[in-house]
Amino acid sequence: MAVLLANLVCFSICVGITLTGLVRASDPDILFDYILPPNMTVADGNFFTYTKIRGFFDGIDLTKSMQASLAEFPALNGQSVSLSVLRLAPGGVSAPHSRPHATGLFFVLEGRVEVGFVDTTNKLYTQSLQTGDMFIFPKGLVHYQYNADSKNPATAVAAFGSASAATVSIPASLFGGNVDDVVLAKTFKTDVATIRKIKSGLQGKAAGIRRFH
Repeated sequence: MAVLLANLVCFSICVGITLTGLVRASDPDILFDYILPPNMTVADGNFFTYTKIRGFFDGIDLTKSMQASLAEFPALNGQSVSLSVLRLAPGGVSAPHSRPHATGLFFVLEGRVEVGFVDTTNKLYTQSLQTGDMFIFPKGLVHYQYNADSKNPATAVAAFGSASAATVSIPASLFGGNVDDVVLAKTFKTDVATIRKIKSGLQGKAAGIRRFH
């Protein structure tokens, strides 16, 4: 845990330096120190504090993530930053997804994480990260994270140059939405039965995963 906390401090310093450039290319600047929600007139220290990540690092058997963005942490409004914490169980994967609003700066707190993203020419960039390594995911590009270790969990933090770094999950968008089975079958050059089997498998997996918001 001491190593984990030391890495988190190091990450915070790096983010403070790096996001200086990133945020200027994302959310618009504000003309005030901070923005209060419509139902608030006075702020205190509690407004600028986010405590919901407490206990997140307990346990190793779950792949889970938790985000502190504008939706969860109103004090981020106008500040052009947000954060996501990722815990990958042994063999766990964060399925391909994209963040259309923000560049991501990914920092490994413990363990090893295989990462990759695909650019607009369909070229794949991959890397095997160790504790203390950082990797950048360009804004809007599809990317993933995978813990290839079969025994030990991995933990990482990602900082974003937007207060609303929304996630678009590729599997959920394609197979969990209302895209017609025939369209998907033709797209992936398979049959409708296979598409429905994939959808069924994803629904079953989703039912057994603990959700974090």
